[in-house]
Amino acid sequence: MPGQPQLFPNQESPELQTSHQGDEVRTEPARRSARSTPVWLQRVSLFVLVLFCVYLGVLVMVLPWWTRIWDHNMFLQAHPTLGAILHNGAVRGIISGLGLLDIWIGVSEAVHYRDYRD
Repeated sequence: MPGQPQLFPNQESPELQTSHQGDEVRTEPARRSARSTPVWLQRVSLFVLVLFCVYLGVLVMVLPWWTRIWDHNMFLQAHPTLGAILHNGAVRGIISGLGLLDIWIGVSEAVHYRDYRD
């Protein structure tokens, strides 16, 4: 169909394109044909990701030790076996550790961030 774009316009590998100029054959990196995401959108996305990870991590880290929420939960009172497991200090510590891991992921994403530009 003439109106549809080609799915694979170049038969060469997308990483390297060969250019023939005179007797020389040069191989150079291919340029991206599609426009990349704007830098401001990358930074906003990073900010939202870090904010989400830190917020969720703090919530998951603190929630098991908040007795008014954790101990007097209607769901856990309706399921006493699950409540007995989740009231164990080691299980609370594991859940808090997952919160710390989530905070670590958010901070790591912020530290290792790079802008991707054309």
